[in-house]
Amino acid sequence: MRPILLQGHERSLTQIKYNREGDLLFSVSKDHVVNAWFSHNGERLGTYEGHIGAVWTVDVNSTSTLLASGSADNTAKLWDVSNGKCIKSWEFNTAVRRVAFSEDDKNLLIITEPRMGFPATVQIFNVEGGLEGEHSNEPEMIVHPEGPKITVAAWGALNKYIVAGRENGSVALIDAKTGDVVSSNTVHEATLTDLQMSTDRTYFITSSKDKTAKLIETATLRELKSFSTDTPLNSAAIMPKHQEFVVIGGGQEAMDVTRTSARQGKFECRFWHKILEEEVGRVRGHFGPINTIAIHPDGRSFASGGEDGYVRVHHFDDDFFTFKFQI
Repeated sequence: MRPILLQGHERSLTQIKYNREGDLLFSVSKDHVVNAWFSHNGERLGTYEGHIGAVWTVDVNSTSTLLASGSADNTAKLWDVSNGKCIKSWEFNTAVRRVAFSEDDKNLLIITEPRMGFPATVQIFNVEGGLEGEHSNEPEMIVHPEGPKITVAAWGALNKYIVAGRENGSVALIDAKTGDVVSSNTVHEATLTDLQMSTDRTYFITSSKDKTAKLIETATLRELKSFSTDTPLNSAAIMPKHQEFVVIGGGQEAMDVTRTSARQGKFECRFWHKILEEEVGRVRGHFGPINTIAIHPDGRSFASGGEDGYVRVHHFDDDFFTFKFQI
């Protein structure tokens, strides 16, 4: 399973994202740019330039026509995927930590962080007009959620709820129409670092600095499965279709590694059987903590982005799909 190494960023990766077909992979990092790649061979399609701060988050709509990004420069931008043109830029009081298109592509979720006396916000913008639309400067909904900072968020099924993960390890269901918190549950003991939905959005996976990843039922926020490791986790993803695996990754921060040894950094993607909660394998290669993981929609490859500035794309061998787990 020889990886394809994507070298297009000068600083650490913050998020990577496949489009719905899986032929394109988008990556963002602290170096202010958004890159687009062909996932099958790692060739760079183009670069989206315009941010002047670290880019924290990226998402692409289901038709691969619109790309959204959020940055520490207090802006969220909407891009034309085909030519790299910025068609809309929204300005906020604080950094944008998460952007996500709704399931029907009509709305864009934007999460901003609390800072300098400004509260955190959950905002929803109408982007139904697509490339030709006159996108409003004002959100359709804005909420100032009480409680600890929201670090990660995603849309639930049918765009009814927003699933939000917080700094204190809790997850919450937020009504996408009213902004009310419908329910909340503390599932981790430390900050949530990632939250990715299953294909049907009935459950999702979280990763946390408390060294665990967990599968959570969306409707009830009930914990379904837990995967415990010996290192802080930064990302977790669910393999699609019939494949019963999850992939998690992280690693000790560089400051902490120097206190022990480089070997103990544990910069690896770990594969777990999501039903039996057993670790089945690891993939090494990064020279620093793994910050973000994404799995190809057909499950035939996965990508990871690290603190080392590289994106590594792994295509699975045929043996992987005939692998039988021995109980």
